[in-house]
Amino acid sequence: MRLPSIRRSRRVPLSGRPRPPRRRAGRRLRAPGAALLAAALTVAGLAAAGPLVAPATAAPSGATATAAPSGATATAAPSGATATAGDVTGLTRSGNTFTVTATSGAKARVVVARADIFRLWLSPDGTFTDDPAGSDLAVTTDFGSVPVNHTDAGAYHRISTGSLSIRVYKSPLRFSVYRADDTTPVWQETRPTSWTGGRTTQYLARGADEQFYGTGLRLGEWALRDKNVPIAVDNKWRENDNASPAPFYMSTNGYGVMRNTWAPGSYGFNAPTTLTHDEKRFDAWYFTGDSPKSVLDAYTDVSGKPFMAPMWGFELGNADCFNASNPDYQGDHARPRHQTTPDVVGYAADARAADMPSGWFLPNDGYGCGYTAPLKSTVDALRAKGFQTGLWTSTGLGSIADEVAAAGSRGVKTDVAWIGGGYKYAFDGVQQAVDGIEKNSDARRFVWTVDGWAGTQRNAVVWTGDTHGTWDDMRWHVPAITGAGLSGLNYAAGDIDGIFGGSPQTYTRDLQWKAFTPAFMTMSGWGATNPSAGYHDKQPWRFAEPYLSINRKYLQLKMRLMPYLYTMSRVAHETGVPSTRAMVLEYPDDPVARSNATSGQFMAGDSLLVAPVVSDTAVRDGIHLPAGTWTDYWTGRTYQGPGRLDGYRAPLDTLPLFVKGGGIVPMWPQMNHTGEKPVSTLTYDIHPCGASSFSLYEDDGRTRAHESGAYARQRVDVTAPASGTGTVTVSVGAPTGSYSGKPASRGYEFTLHVASAPTALTVDAAALPRLASKAAYDSAASGWFFDPADRAGILMVKTGTKAEAFTVRATGTTLPAAESLPASAPIDRSGWSLVHADSQETAAENGAAAGAFDGNPATMWHTAWSSPKPAPLPHEIQIDLGARHTVDGLGHLPRQDGGVNGRIGGYEIYLSDTTADWGPPVASGTFADTAAATTVALPPKTGRYLRLRALTEAGGRGPWTSAAEITLIGRPVPVNTA
Repeated sequence: MRLPSIRRSRRVPLSGRPRPPRRRAGRRLRAPGAALLAAALTVAGLAAAGPLVAPATAAPSGATATAAPSGATATAAPSGATATAGDVTGLTRSGNTFTVTATSGAKARVVVARADIFRLWLSPDGTFTDDPAGSDLAVTTDFGSVPVNHTDAGAYHRISTGSLSIRVYKSPLRFSVYRADDTTPVWQETRPTSWTGGRTTQYLARGADEQFYGTGLRLGEWALRDKNVPIAVDNKWRENDNASPAPFYMSTNGYGVMRNTWAPGSYGFNAPTTLTHDEKRFDAWYFTGDSPKSVLDAYTDVSGKPFMAPMWGFELGNADCFNASNPDYQGDHARPRHQTTPDVVGYAADARAADMPSGWFLPNDGYGCGYTAPLKSTVDALRAKGFQTGLWTSTGLGSIADEVAAAGSRGVKTDVAWIGGGYKYAFDGVQQAVDGIEKNSDARRFVWTVDGWAGTQRNAVVWTGDTHGTWDDMRWHVPAITGAGLSGLNYAAGDIDGIFGGSPQTYTRDLQWKAFTPAFMTMSGWGATNPSAGYHDKQPWRFAEPYLSINRKYLQLKMRLMPYLYTMSRVAHETGVPSTRAMVLEYPDDPVARSNATSGQFMAGDSLLVAPVVSDTAVRDGIHLPAGTWTDYWTGRTYQGPGRLDGYRAPLDTLPLFVKGGGIVPMWPQMNHTGEKPVSTLTYDIHPCGASSFSLYEDDGRTRAHESGAYARQRVDVTAPASGTGTVTVSVGAPTGSYSGKPASRGYEFTLHVASAPTALTVDAAALPRLASKAAYDSAASGWFFDPADRAGILMVKTGTKAEAFTVRATGTTLPAAESLPASAPIDRSGWSLVHADSQETAAENGAAAGAFDGNPATMWHTAWSSPKPAPLPHEIQIDLGARHTVDGLGHLPRQDGGVNGRIGGYEIYLSDTTADWGPPVASGTFADTAAATTVALPPKTGRYLRLRALTEAGGRGPWTSAAEITLIGRPVPVNTA
């Protein structure tokens, strides 16, 4: 995004608006002790998957962006006393709008927009004229008539629809929402919403197992329980910051909320949950549903569906300055092959000569680089090589009409130097870019922004800002980009290998997994010059081997997967469910998938599970495979979930990638850019298992004609046995609909992952010939061949050219046998909390009891010793695991600071669903008087609460107890199991 060592000039944007001051990217050091903890847990056999990080902290008062943009209120310390609405004095109804009056003069409005959607607006001064967001965030609010009932239930008013029941409590005024049965709570205010002169806060009860997601492009873990998340712009772009905040979150209780505001805020997902924005008003849209997907659908019904990017926007983009001789350029004026803008065409030729897929360039870096006129000749030369051109602006869009209409540019990157104030300022800047493209061409919007908000999903790609080419940055990028989808942001990205630093290894690993996200880009010329042999800059075709070939492998795979990923983004465009999916979206009832235990992996669409390698290792541990069968994409080895896969061999060229049983993945022929070759044959890669289906989406890939219905669909249904031997049937529907360039017919190929050749194979009941070799198959127009050595068995089928529906039937084939996975694994501690410790030292050495499970062996639980008379043994600690687990092992790491007193000797271990009745211990014994980690095997026991009693001190040195880390082995109990 920018070079930190260069002083940037202040300019007036071409739009005429003053530019807010810019901030530099800060550096943040990781907390010490992570390496020590990893080593200790490895000794104990409890190594966690991925590094452990400290929880996010709340944004301090005043910690917002730069100057307050139009429509936003800068964070300020509260002024005046805290106030609430008081008691209800009346309720009136006008259609589906209910107005509540209160003793303080405040009023509240409940507006029912749909059976599952309503708006709650609380006005301290009793007027409803202050609506700063207007229709910017809530673009659709009229869903037609909806039956609504109102009754006075005595203590509260009840407003009910076919989906929910809203309670308006009278004394004092508070709100809660129940399901249509009026007994199942969705959310409940624990106390009245309060306000000061400049801040309003809502307080909600937190369910025992409730988890939270959302808040935009948060740079870190996406499961937010017990985290404090700033909904504010700071442009620091480090872990636990929020690159593109969104005033939206959703809960596993089946609801989501969008605050209708431009004001910054902070959400504390604690008990109670506190939801604050810096304005003296409360205005929120509520969405209810039976799954996270249905909540996202409702949220994006109101705030807008994700835009449909052009097909070339799914290909690799490259940003750099190719006009370095420009005197205004603030970088290196002597860069070879970067002297004038047409030099970019040489790099495009390099990419094609290297057989390296990529699709677009930003040939100006936005900081004085500009472009050499005329732009059109460069755009035309790039287009002739299969590249589109976008422009990077740090000053505004004064020339965009000519750049789009005359020169043919088709993309915009809005830089922080222009829109870094965020909020409405950035939102309007993005809209200007969208209008500049779509009002001057028939092209689709393709805009990148670093400061998004709720609603940005309908206009732009959001990305993570100025980050670094390090393993640590890569680690938190995986949950950041994945978690953005939990706010409806289908296109979320981070520069491949960051913008600063980097290495061939980090670049290669980062490109691997980002190739499975819809949009990705590399920022050339910003990293270190030749940091190691074979590394020139961040263009993937300028690496030495083996990196060059590995980069090509994954870019080629993405191009083959284009019809699959394009269809998944169409799903996002229609439903709000992103292409890059946190595991909880596909498996909402899987207790592991609901938590940050899966934050280091994601689903690319509905069938592909991606588990990135984010450290310098060739072994990937901690891959969670949910219920069902999962096949290794590279080897064909099949596993039966749910379970944890450790020890996965992942050398540098191997990204852990699995296909869900029943997966149907359409694939193109290999090509380096969209349109390079006709899709004369479409391949469906199929993993038969039970009944599954896929609806392929196709359009012209470039224009907005799809908005008027110019597109086609093709449905594929597969039926197969769940296991063993039987018949696999593939029913391919005729494509429906039309668009410019749609083929009248095409060839079809199927690769079915099965373990044996069929006894018969037919197409529309006619036998298809079996071919004797792979070479014969490759040269034939139709026929089938079974290769038992290819990925544990591939049945290849060519049907020839087809224009209508047809059916392929393979009789007497066998599905791959699935290997079982260990049922137990280290239990995620991110949701643990302290219930009770009978004694703890805090004054002298910060030995608070929570130090025994905080992931840092440098902290500990130590019983009080600085008081005149320490408490006698036995001592105990009680821990809430956050949810019910079946536990079969406990890990104990004694204090690691060199001290010896307090080591636990005799112990008892309890597990229970209640702290009121622990029952008998599940295990007892004695720990040795050493600093070594110990694992205790337990008879499996299910419960939510752990109690560890220290009966004696191991060395008999005194009445103390200490522990650096307590870990557990087990498995979560599914949330719908009593």
